[in-house]
Amino acid sequence: MVSHPIHAGGGGYLNADLFLFHPLVLSAVATIGASIIVQLVSPSDPWGKTLLFLKQLGRQERGNMSSAPNVESSVGEYERLTARDTSADERNSKYKMLVNSYYDLVTLFYEWGWGTSFHFANRHPHESFDEAMRRHEYYLASKLNLSGALRGLAEAGGEARSADREGPREGCTPSMAHVKILDVGCGIGGPMRNICKFTGADVTGLTLNQYQVDRGNELCRLDPHFRNPKGPVAGLPDVRCRSVQGDFMRQPFASSSFDAAYAIEATCHAPDRVKCYSEVYRVLKPGAVFANIEWCITDKYDPENPEHVLVKKQIEVGDGLPDIASTHHCLASLRKAGFEILEERDLVKDEYGGWQDPATGEYSTSEEALKRYRGGKPWMLPLMPSWNPFLQRFQFNWFGLRVTKYSLMIMEFLRIAPVGTSRTQVMLQTGAIGLARAGELGIFTPMYLMVGRVPLDKKD
Repeated sequence: MVSHPIHAGGGGYLNADLFLFHPLVLSAVATIGASIIVQLVSPSDPWGKTLLFLKQLGRQERGNMSSAPNVESSVGEYERLTARDTSADERNSKYKMLVNSYYDLVTLFYEWGWGTSFHFANRHPHESFDEAMRRHEYYLASKLNLSGALRGLAEAGGEARSADREGPREGCTPSMAHVKILDVGCGIGGPMRNICKFTGADVTGLTLNQYQVDRGNELCRLDPHFRNPKGPVAGLPDVRCRSVQGDFMRQPFASSSFDAAYAIEATCHAPDRVKCYSEVYRVLKPGAVFANIEWCITDKYDPENPEHVLVKKQIEVGDGLPDIASTHHCLASLRKAGFEILEERDLVKDEYGGWQDPATGEYSTSEEALKRYRGGKPWMLPLMPSWNPFLQRFQFNWFGLRVTKYSLMIMEFLRIAPVGTSRTQVMLQTGAIGLARAGELGIFTPMYLMVGRVPLDKKD
């Protein structure tokens, strides 16, 4: 075989064989080949998602970042805040900068690879990823006692009935559109829109990051389902759900202005759980329910175990967290904020037909767990490595990690992606690896459910 030199400029030459087998070239060929196959044989539409991703990347540094002027400086500051020598106290004191930098960098990747709902869910047998995500959100909505909120509006007669100029007949229940729900830490609003459709209620999402506000409202406007055709006549807003920019530690809402509130894997970013939950308490009406799904360390976590400490740090670095609280700390904080505790449990341990220990409900690969396996999938499965090129899990094997890194480096070199994009992806993959391992070890849960109610004698 004859190797031909390729002119490299400046009088230098590259060996053709070395060029063809360079990691960047191999990564590009593998990525393009796999995407063509997936596009042709599956409904996942990677090309359509990638075109949207590239379009959003192009917009990222044109006034869409609130933490820094560009991706490179934003990821640099984020890396400084999450470095090992940066204390948890400093991260807590600078939580706004930490969270804003994080979501400026990763929101595009989340939407591209995960969808518009940024959370986890166990999957029951024969249940798709999207079905599991919606079921998880609907289940949380079922905890909000919205029928009680609606009954309260009907009995009070006031706001809903006086605002509706057409007016329901005497004794009629007002429309669910008058029930106001708060989504605490809404991201780009996937759960907000699904819960709005599921319940018919009016939902307001609160997020610190301005890009997420803009993207969430853009998606709301694109769906005609969320328009209120008779909004002005009935005293209702034009759109039944919307995102608002604000800090959930100091919420921009009047006291006792919402009939219910929920949070899905969002308040883990709070530097002080009591203060965060107290703000939710403040904006809720007496008798209203707050349902929260938290990221927590479990009782299995051992701070003296080096592997436990490592994966905890990987999660914090990869997911923009000042620290990770325990289930006990979060429950005590909810109670201290004034809520009456109605329910609390780790949803990870709910029966879903997966590899679970019969006694504890925790993920297990024991012989007994394998016997009980019926096809359910644990929450962390999408983050566990696979060699199937048709799955997004392919990126978590050693080869896939390099393919995604070098592909993004090529995009940066070609000015398709901003400088720093590949470092952002490496950060995300680090967090994913930590989450997957923490789930296997049982030392972490992303689904600790707490349901609290505001006392009826609440004083503002």
